[in-house]
Amino acid sequence: MENGSTNSKINRIAFIGNYLPRQCGIATFTTDLCEAIAAKNGGTTCIALPVNDVEAGYVYPARVRFELTEKDIDSYHRAADFLNINNVDLVCLQHEYGIFGGRAGSHILSLLRELRMPIVTTLHTILRDPDPDQQRVLKEIAALSDRLVVMSERGAEFLQKIYRVPPEKIDFIPHGIPDLPFVDPSFHKDLFGVEGKLVLLSFGLLSANKGIENVIAALPDIVARYPNVVYIILGATHPHVIQHEGESYRLSLQWLAQEKGVEGHVIFYNRFVSLEELVEFIGAADIYLTPYLNEAQIVSGTLAYTLGAGKAVISTPYWYAEEMLAEGRGALVPFHDPAALAGQVIGLFDNEAKRHAMRKRAYLFGRAMTWPQVARRYLESFERARAERRNFIPPGFTAKALDKRPGELPPLKLDHLRHMTDETGILQHAMFTVPNYREGYTTDDNARALMVCALLEALGTGEALELTSRYLAFVWYAFNAETGRFRNFMDYQRHWREESGSDDSHGRALWALGTLLGRSNTPALQSMTGRLFEQALPAILDTTSPRAWAFALIGIHEYLQRFAGDRRAGQVREELAGRLLRLYQNNRSDEWRWFEPGLTYCNAALPHALLVCGQSISNTAMTEAGLKSLSWLADLQRAEAEGRHFVPIGSNGFYEQGGERAWFDQQPVEAQAMVSACLEALRITADKRWRKEARRAFEWFLGRNDLNLPIYDPTTGGCRDGLHPDRPNENQGAESTLAFLQALLELRLAENTIQSTG
Repeated sequence: MENGSTNSKINRIAFIGNYLPRQCGIATFTTDLCEAIAAKNGGTTCIALPVNDVEAGYVYPARVRFELTEKDIDSYHRAADFLNINNVDLVCLQHEYGIFGGRAGSHILSLLRELRMPIVTTLHTILRDPDPDQQRVLKEIAALSDRLVVMSERGAEFLQKIYRVPPEKIDFIPHGIPDLPFVDPSFHKDLFGVEGKLVLLSFGLLSANKGIENVIAALPDIVARYPNVVYIILGATHPHVIQHEGESYRLSLQWLAQEKGVEGHVIFYNRFVSLEELVEFIGAADIYLTPYLNEAQIVSGTLAYTLGAGKAVISTPYWYAEEMLAEGRGALVPFHDPAALAGQVIGLFDNEAKRHAMRKRAYLFGRAMTWPQVARRYLESFERARAERRNFIPPGFTAKALDKRPGELPPLKLDHLRHMTDETGILQHAMFTVPNYREGYTTDDNARALMVCALLEALGTGEALELTSRYLAFVWYAFNAETGRFRNFMDYQRHWREESGSDDSHGRALWALGTLLGRSNTPALQSMTGRLFEQALPAILDTTSPRAWAFALIGIHEYLQRFAGDRRAGQVREELAGRLLRLYQNNRSDEWRWFEPGLTYCNAALPHALLVCGQSISNTAMTEAGLKSLSWLADLQRAEAEGRHFVPIGSNGFYEQGGERAWFDQQPVEAQAMVSACLEALRITADKRWRKEARRAFEWFLGRNDLNLPIYDPTTGGCRDGLHPDRPNENQGAESTLAFLQALLELRLAENTIQSTG
């Protein structure tokens, strides 16, 4: 195969969400997840695309490759373009309404709609009572995402009941935590000058919904029983709170502590600390408190951290706390109830055995939440997303069958063909749509281009003559008169890399020359082509590739349509056709109607060759073998799902008899070979089934395929290099573009014939 890379491994993952050093929980989570995935899967490149809420942005690490501006919708479009052109295999989105611009954070939809790769979205907020905009945004994110990650069972329940997300699309993966040792709190207390004290701790960005005032209100009762208690409030005020309200909430807490007479028992650390410092603060805590004010919190990173560190936890019963602290892993107190909070704290200090049992249960539960474990589960979700992408139909996309629109075919556009062609010939590969000089040229591709030019002339397109001359000159130069064979690979400096090319390239060159001789009415081309065809023909008998024989046979058939009296060409045809028929007879069975013990590439060319030979030399056995093998192949390459689209044998392993079939990567030459063979079967039998099969194979280019994504690019006239399991190969090389053009032109010629015969 001459296409570009067919590697379908996850090589590049992009994480969208806030990123450190921005101070917020999403930034910490995104950074930790990105680093954990990079550490777990060393061969994968992880990049980040954070959202800036301030014009100056942040001093990001090297992993950040592109910055979005929160309220600038154009930056979301630019980010989508950046991801699409940078070979990103998968996007992992961290979703929180407040970090994206637009109504209910709707700007992110503009980015997601344009992405061409799988999307796995982690939902940090799932509202039970969303407003219409919030519900609309989350529903569309769910539709655009291949997988949705939730961090609580209640989150999965809400997604199904409120947002109508099917359960099979949801992955439950716990909030990641650092893997900390189970240590005695006294070990770290001296770092903060609280040795000999009983330490209560709350941490996180400070804002009015944290309920810290209820802990301070409970302190007088706690201090009365345990005078050596201190309450550490760790964390800077949330940047958005600072921007709109200043430090009014923190000041109100300080005034409340003074009013209650406990200011000597409250310590404020007004800063955003590093993970290393945070671990030390958590380690010093005897009891961790999350006194949030209402139940509507689906996840809490601070609770996850402290639970996993084996802390005794007391919390109000918000959704995430109810789930995490069940089965004795923590204690719950009612909302807005300082007296109950004080009672629980005193009870745990009174009963040390109960407190330590709670700690142990929490610590053991947290072992499944450490970042290496969470990273492994995310990678499994990523693989599921890629595997399922083949069944993903983008919202608003409908692949329409051509057989419901008789006669309608895409317009002919030769822009990319010309773009890939220079004064030497057509270049082999492209990086996206840009010719890749490094890979040079091949006779294979210039022969294909020559065939396309012959078909253009047969359709009466006069613009192909200059291109025909260029490709023919290349094929002529490729012929090595000393060996009687064609060279195949030429570098960009016009140096041949070999003295003799592959069997297939020799057969394909004969196919192109025969087609040009059979169809062209340009005398200046015929003389040169005829001489080259005659010189190259004998060597095909020394080849061993059945596909080389098939390519040559189709070319000989084209040649003999005009020069039927050429006895030597007729003898070569009979010899090669006999070899193909014997292969079929020796390998076929009721279950395996094929020429070889495996299906590989350009499969339909084999029955195609037998069909043309069976008709031209009146050999019924060849015609029957061609029809039976083609029918078997057509059934095998048809999806069982609704729509029954064309599914070619994948090139990543092919299909050995008795083995496992490869579904990807799917190559354009397979669709072209099937179109050509089915049109030949239609000419021979007049059975409309073959017209339908030809169109089914052609529609694979237009989007009726496993991914429901177009392979043909109407903006360039080029064709993408195939289908990976999750996305098209965006390179538009010669082989794929010429495969599309050949299939299109052959269908047009067939339609013209059908219309002219009524």
